[in-house]
Amino acid sequence: MGKPVDGSVSLPAMSSEPLQILDAGGRPVGDLPLPLGEIRRLYEAMSAARIFDRKCSALQRQGRLATYAQFEGQEAAQIGSVAALLPEDWLVGSYRDAAAQWLHGLPWTNLILGRTGDERGGQSPQDVRVLPPSITVGGHMIHAAGLAWAERLKGSGAVAMTLFGDGATSEGDFHEAMNFAGVFDLPTVFVCQNNGWAISQPTSMQTAADSIADKASGYGMPGVRVDGNDLLAVYAASRDAVARARAGDGPTLIEAVTYRMGPHTTADDHLRYRAAAEIEEWRTRDPLERVQGFLAANQAWTLEWQKEIDETAAADVEEAVAAAEALEPLDAGDIFDAIYEEPTAPIAEQRGMADREMGP
Repeated sequence: MGKPVDGSVSLPAMSSEPLQILDAGGRPVGDLPLPLGEIRRLYEAMSAARIFDRKCSALQRQGRLATYAQFEGQEAAQIGSVAALLPEDWLVGSYRDAAAQWLHGLPWTNLILGRTGDERGGQSPQDVRVLPPSITVGGHMIHAAGLAWAERLKGSGAVAMTLFGDGATSEGDFHEAMNFAGVFDLPTVFVCQNNGWAISQPTSMQTAADSIADKASGYGMPGVRVDGNDLLAVYAASRDAVARARAGDGPTLIEAVTYRMGPHTTADDHLRYRAAAEIEEWRTRDPLERVQGFLAANQAWTLEWQKEIDETAAADVEEAVAAAEALEPLDAGDIFDAIYEEPTAPIAEQRGMADREMGP
C-alpha cells in the first residue's frame, strides 16, 4: 500500500472482486434482485437517511447533540442489508447505523434522543426489534448471536443481523460471536461495513488477510464480499444470507466495501490522516448518485420527485427533533425508578440520598 505525498495512508482502489450489480454510473452489470418500484422505495429511504445525517451534524455544531457519528457514504450498505429483513427479525447495530435502525422501525426521535444522552432513545417501540445503538466497539455482535440462539431454541424462524465496522473485527467480541454462531449454526447475518478506516487506522492495520470476508472460513461459514456502495449488490447478498439463516443453514459474514465521507465523529479531524484526493475519488462512487442514475435511465427519477422526497424527509426529521426536544428532562428519581420494577433497599436508600441532595 503506497502513501500519498501528504503522508496519510491511502486506501487501495476497490478491486473487481466484490459482487457488483450497478456500476458507479448506475449501469446494470448483473441481474436485478428487485423490481423497479422497490428500488425507488429504497432510494427514498437512502435520501431520507442522508438528510437525517446532515441535520444531526448541524445540530451537533449548534450544541444540541453530543458527539455524532456520521454515516454519509454508507447508506447503501445499511439500507440494502436491512431491506432483506422481516419485521420479526432482529437488528443489532452500532453508533453509526442510524439509517439501518430507522429502516427497521426505530423512530428518528429515538435516535436523536440517544445522541443527547437521553436513555429513553434506546427504548424501542414494543413491536420494533432493534436493540439500542451500541457505543462499545464490537460488543453488540455477541448480543446478535444470543438473540439468534434464542430464536432458534423457540423455533420462530427469526433471524438476527448485526452491523459493525472493520475496526470491530479486531476485537475479541468479533471472534466470540462468529465462533459461537458458527459452532451452533445460528441464524445470524454478520454485516461488516468496511469503510476503510477505524478512526485513523486503515483496514490494512486491522487484518493481514486479503479481505475481511476471508475470515468467515475460520468459523465454518461462507463469506461474501460486496461493493458496499451498490444498493442492489448489498441487498442481493443480504437476501441470500437471510434466506440461508432462516432455512437453518447457519450464519454468513458479509463484507460491504464502502467509505465514510466525513470524519469518524464530529470530534475527529479526518483530514489529518486521509488524503483529500482519496475522499474525492470515493465521491465518484456515491451510493445515492448510483441508484439515481439507474432510475433516471429507466424513466423512474425526476428532479421534481427528488424535491418531494427531500421536502418530506426534512419535515419528518424536523418533527422528530421537535418531539425529542419537547420531552421533559429526566431527574435523579427517574433514573433510580428505571432500575428495578420494585426497588431494592440499597436503591431506595440511594434515591433518598439523591432526593436530599437535589432538594425540592
